Amino acid sequence: MLELTALGWCVLLAAAGAGFVVFLIIMRSFRIVRQAEALVVERLGRYNRTMDSGLRLLIPLVEKPRHVNWRYRDPQGRSYFRDVYRIPLRETVYDFQPQNVITRDNVITEINGLLYFQITDPVSAIYEVENLPVAIEKLTQTSLRNICGEMDLDEMLTSRDVINTKLKAILDEASDKWGVKVNRVEIQDISPPGDILQAMEKQMRAERERRAVVLEAEGAKQSAVLRAEGEREARIRRAEGEKKAAILGAEGEAQARLKVADAEAQALQMVGKALAKVSDPAQYLVAVRYIEALKDITSGAGNKLVFMPYEAQGLIASVGALKELFKEGGGGKGDGR
Repeated sequence: MLELTALGWCVLLAAAGAGFVVFLIIMRSFRIVRQAEALVVERLGRYNRTMDSGLRLLIPLVEKPRHVNWRYRDPQGRSYFRDVYRIPLRETVYDFQPQNVITRDNVITEINGLLYFQITDPVSAIYEVENLPVAIEKLTQTSLRNICGEMDLDEMLTSRDVINTKLKAILDEASDKWGVKVNRVEIQDISPPGDILQAMEKQMRAERERRAVVLEAEGAKQSAVLRAEGEREARIRRAEGEKKAAILGAEGEAQARLKVADAEAQALQMVGKALAKVSDPAQYLVAVRYIEALKDITSGAGNKLVFMPYEAQGLIASVGALKELFKEGGGGKGDGR
């Protein structure tokens, strides 16, 4: 009776142990997949399906999730491995460590950056590459060396956007078969050697001084050009003014001469008419010339004694002729005075 009781206890304990093992197996068959994660399931070592977020059930002892051992790198540069069986589908930021690149002009420069990528196909990320983070890091380093090797140092310092665009295109194309989408690449820092920095600073200072001298020379040149143009414009305006004044003066003088000529013509006509009535025109003209000459002689005499010419009697006779002329020209009008 006691032996059966002991045997029964053994059976009971064995059944309890088996039940506990079955319970553990059943409990481990249930898996919770979080949001933005995926679970790659293998059946007897072969890919079967991919599970998305939610409560999922695996066939015990037949199916199990695929575990991968990916190597990561912390911000201090230390690498570590992490066992992963839930593949993250969120965008991942990877900060690859600074590395030395050689530019086209043989300058060794240290450069580092950030890489934003996202796993779009968990199956390819597991089965197409052994270690996805390491593969992306090495691909980024080699591609960055190739891109920077085609540029001079000055071009590389001013063409970060070009480097980002080229690097993104290369990484996106190469990592497509890994089920990875490269969304963005950012170059954080480009650090040339110290002697190159000093040379660049001297070059920059010399360039600024050259620009200052050039700007000063251009200012002096423009000032001289403007001054010369102003003087030329002033001379042109002055010449035009003098030209217009001369034209107006000539026109006025011509008009005055025309007026004088008209007056003289009218006077001659009147004299001609008067002479036509005089019996001796020559005597009249001689008398007029005597009177004009006498006026010129006596105009500057003042209180001085003036001697009349010997021909004064001729002058008196001429005056008498004028008197007779006026009498005849008067035609008998008045009393002849």
